[in-house]
Amino acid sequence: MDHRVSAQWARIRARMRGEFGETAFQSWLKPLICKDFQDGIVHLSVPTRFMKNWIETQYGGRLLELWRAENPSVTGMEIVHAGERDQASSSRPVPEAPAPDSKAQSDASISAPLDPRFRFDNFIVGKPNELAFAAARRVAEADNVPFNPLFLFGGVGLGKTHLMHAIASHIRQSSPEKRILYLSAEKFMYQFIRALRYKDTMAFKEQFRSVDVLMIDDVQFIAGKENTQEEFFHTFNALVDQNRQVVISADKSPAELEGIEDRMKSRLGWGLVAEIHSTTYELRLGILQSKAEQMRADIPAKVLEFLAHKITSNVRELEGALNRLVAYANLVGRSITLETTQEVLHDLLRANDRRVTIEEIQKRVAEHFNVRLSEMHSARRSRSIARPRQIAMYLSKQLTARSLPEIGRKFGGRDHTTVMHAVKKVDELKQQDGSFAEDVELLRRMLEG
Repeated sequence: MDHRVSAQWARIRARMRGEFGETAFQSWLKPLICKDFQDGIVHLSVPTRFMKNWIETQYGGRLLELWRAENPSVTGMEIVHAGERDQASSSRPVPEAPAPDSKAQSDASISAPLDPRFRFDNFIVGKPNELAFAAARRVAEADNVPFNPLFLFGGVGLGKTHLMHAIASHIRQSSPEKRILYLSAEKFMYQFIRALRYKDTMAFKEQFRSVDVLMIDDVQFIAGKENTQEEFFHTFNALVDQNRQVVISADKSPAELEGIEDRMKSRLGWGLVAEIHSTTYELRLGILQSKAEQMRADIPAKVLEFLAHKITSNVRELEGALNRLVAYANLVGRSITLETTQEVLHDLLRANDRRVTIEEIQKRVAEHFNVRLSEMHSARRSRSIARPRQIAMYLSKQLTARSLPEIGRKFGGRDHTTVMHAVKKVDELKQQDGSFAEDVELLRRMLEG
């Protein structure tokens, strides 16, 4: 194989490792071998048919984009598995990504490729992200600039990049004549430094200030970079003055960005600042259900509920856990249950574990049975209230080191004999009612450290 193609493949592998993480890379992408490049088609091979199908479904589009970014002569890609005849008819080609519009051709070399998986129609909306989603959609669909800039901010893995890609993809499809430049703040700085080095700043200014839409990801990266901030400040002002759309993402709000000049913070807050908050249980469950449906995976509802409760860090980790679980079930041939979930994801679950408190138990049980948290301390004795309260007492006895009197005090100052009765009652009901036992076991697994 040509040494240039080998070098391109090495860079693509490094990009995939960075984008999808070490676990996904080791499991799926590392085994990929680049066999050859002929007539515009890149030929890759993997050990098994299952791996071939999985890679085509989950990573095929992105792989092709990376190949085209590295080598413009690439028109398609084919993946074969060991034992499969290495011919075009024996493998399913990954569809070619559409060629960029001629007006936008000059931006293609520095604009980041868009991930086709990140669309508005598969972004799960909930209270934590509804403003950011609505604002992003408005920017993508509006004929005129609605607010400038749109500033999206939030923690890692909550959906900022998804919305940025969705905006760019929608505009490219609905208004192909528009020139869109989407890149990271790091790439912006690199291009600026390169222009300074080669004394080509006029070309740099022309390229960045003549676009219709400028999208900058992770703007916090230019913190402390005075010259880059200065150039970005002037670029930003020039585009806003021309009524060109600017979309920016960061990990913090403009006011909280450290190492950014005050005048820049002020400009960044000119338009609409939309925060993407941490996910709620309901949003995480919705994301898992949607992802499972896309993967056509048969996953018990209790497993999805368990994952939604246990993995609270970010959406990326949540989806990664589901990918890992489905891959294991397909490769090993075991059905997905709560037990296999804990076995396969033990390291991830342990990393998300935290010490269980009675307050946490009360909160989780109240959420599960859809009762107010205050009912855990109230004197009401109706079964719809008393039963969840008894379960919470039972779990407090099982999962904490608190004494019976201490537990009783946490439940509205009840006597220790009340806690003893609750523990005995729940044990009896577990033996009599399988569905009840499953509910209690699910709650225990969600809370257990």
